[in-house]
Amino acid sequence: MGAKAAVIGGGTGSFMVLSGLKNYISNLTALVSMADDGGSTGQLRDELGVLPPGDVRQCLVALARSPKVRDLFSFRFESGSFKGQTFGNLFLAATEKMTGDFRASMELATEVLEVAGRVEPVTLDKVTLLMQDGDKVVRGEHLIDDGIFTVRRPELWLEPTPAVNLEALAAIKDADLIIIAPGSLYTSLGAALVVPGVGEALSKSKAKKIYICNLMNKPGQTDGFTVQDYASELERMAGTRFLDYVIYNTKRPSDELLKKYAADGELPIELDEKTKTRYKLRGTELLADEIWGGVSKSDPLAKSRTLIRHNSDLMARKIMQIYFS
Repeated sequence: MGAKAAVIGGGTGSFMVLSGLKNYISNLTALVSMADDGGSTGQLRDELGVLPPGDVRQCLVALARSPKVRDLFSFRFESGSFKGQTFGNLFLAATEKMTGDFRASMELATEVLEVAGRVEPVTLDKVTLLMQDGDKVVRGEHLIDDGIFTVRRPELWLEPTPAVNLEALAAIKDADLIIIAPGSLYTSLGAALVVPGVGEALSKSKAKKIYICNLMNKPGQTDGFTVQDYASELERMAGTRFLDYVIYNTKRPSDELLKKYAADGELPIELDEKTKTRYKLRGTELLADEIWGGVSKSDPLAKSRTLIRHNSDLMARKIMQIYFS
């Protein structure tokens, strides 16, 4: 198929979108935020001074053609001094240290994994995500992601101010489809959209630009947010109105899971039926039937991994339906 697609995000959300979309589109580019400083990735950043490999590794694995090597890159050590680390993160960090070039490490991983597509960081600079929360500045993606905000719609920025990766801008310019993956609104997504030049490129792109909305609100950060609130925050952080479509889930999770989530203050994201939007809203069943089982007990962030997940193929089918409409 001749369509060119760019997927913007980081971590599990991009992994799920790419895993489904690669079965329908051969020309895929994953554009990855580069401010991750938590868990095993944060440990490698702190101890080795490398760029964060975790989200890049997940996107490479999602696009990999080699099943055995894909499993190897996802393998997480459960004991010893490497406990909590994935082989893929260590591979990328080791290659960057050996070559002094993160791009070289990605190119080698792309070759080893037989990746069907490309992965491009939105910036190749070492950056830290900051957030203005009332009178306080919160420094670091991990602290922001775990925080309870005192304000709604906080300001985000990166330090030092990064240079945008020109290859990422080219992918946006050349794309027929641009998908904003589901993910943490103010970290995975915000950290990509506030890179200077990304918002302008999105506004100028002639592609169909689609956001796949999250399934559940995040306590202390997006309480009470509707589907439209998420979309407006994306555009605010990008500094431009760029969305053409917003896809949202209409399938209700099981009562058992809803009860579990409600105990932690997490509620499903609802559509505001009264709010008119410039972009087109497309509701469909996106929820995976199976409870997510892909979390290792040795994962430093295992407790924060959600059980409710999008269905990769259902997302991809809805994206392709919009592409052909």
